Amino acid sequence: MSTSLPPPSFSSDDLAPALPAGAYVDESAFRREVERIFHREWFCVGRAEQIAETGDFLHVEVAGERVLVVRDTDGSVNALFNVCAHRGAELATCAPRPEAGGSRSGRFVGGSIRCQYHSWTYELDGRLRGAPFMEFTERNPRTRYSLGRLPVAQWGGFLWVNVAGAAGEPARTLEEQVGAVARKVVRYPLEDLRIGHRIVYDVAANWKVLAENYNECYHCGPVHPELCQLVPAFKRAGGAGLDWANGIPHRPGAWTFTATGTSRRAPFPGLDEFERDHHKGEIVYPNLWISLAAEHVAAFMLLPRGPAETQVVCDFLFHRDAVADAAFDPSDVVEFWDVINRQDWRVCESVQRGMTSRGFRGGSYAPMEDASADIRRYLTERLSD
Repeated sequence: MSTSLPPPSFSSDDLAPALPAGAYVDESAFRREVERIFHREWFCVGRAEQIAETGDFLHVEVAGERVLVVRDTDGSVNALFNVCAHRGAELATCAPRPEAGGSRSGRFVGGSIRCQYHSWTYELDGRLRGAPFMEFTERNPRTRYSLGRLPVAQWGGFLWVNVAGAAGEPARTLEEQVGAVARKVVRYPLEDLRIGHRIVYDVAANWKVLAENYNECYHCGPVHPELCQLVPAFKRAGGAGLDWANGIPHRPGAWTFTATGTSRRAPFPGLDEFERDHHKGEIVYPNLWISLAAEHVAAFMLLPRGPAETQVVCDFLFHRDAVADAAFDPSDVVEFWDVINRQDWRVCESVQRGMTSRGFRGGSYAPMEDASADIRRYLTERLSD
């Protein structure tokens, strides 16, 4: 006789109101988020490995603000506004490429940055080196014409900038922003990981719709049959009661996020007994998700473009030794994740379209979607006057 307990059920009295539709569809709501969140919080813009050598730069877009992230001669990293101090011309004249995840990489040759308009030339840290036919005086020194700098920091091999910090100290340090997540994933060698493959998705949905979807598994049973074959707990009781602290177990015999649940790649060294065969997922607000398996990490960088447009940069990260192997092949991870991702984006775009209908009266969170309610608390703290 079976001793298994029936799955829990919940009452409609447990439903909680979600954010109003305007929070997802109104341009004014999005502009407020740009100022209060994306330009005020530390914003993830890429991986340090993308600017490995002196003069390497990333031209990135941070919710409409274009920024250069540059490797200096001493190995440090600088973040500069892409604006010449002379007449405001762009220093990197090519726009960030959508197909590259809202960024454009390149290299400033000769250890300097030269404006193509009038050839004003800057050091890699933004100091003015010289200007043709100009001599600067003590009363009006060249230091007055340095490029605008903004704070830049690194965590886990990820690069972060803080736009509002250009006008003063950031509201909090990057360590304070990522601290809770950093403590949970301390055994994963994030700094030693390298990009094995990248997929860029353009999703016609608000960034909060995507974050809420990522943060719950009530939808996993209906939307992700392949995923639930690998991780049966994701569909059990609507994804209620998942133990994210220790990670979610795979089906018997499986230990990582591939169609087979296995891989020829070795697990990361130093993981605990749960992490070697469980899956973990974390959100680092406002724009980084990390899904952690035993031998790879899927990192999702959200680049909000408007109230109903978000670009998602999905980097598949593997240990640098695995990537350096001549036989390295990430296709088992990439193909599985791509199926799951496209299922998510499709349903999120459906939600976004539905919320513009006159028939939409406002959504609700079911009890098993409690993690999704985090977005309400996060917004309330940052948007309140």
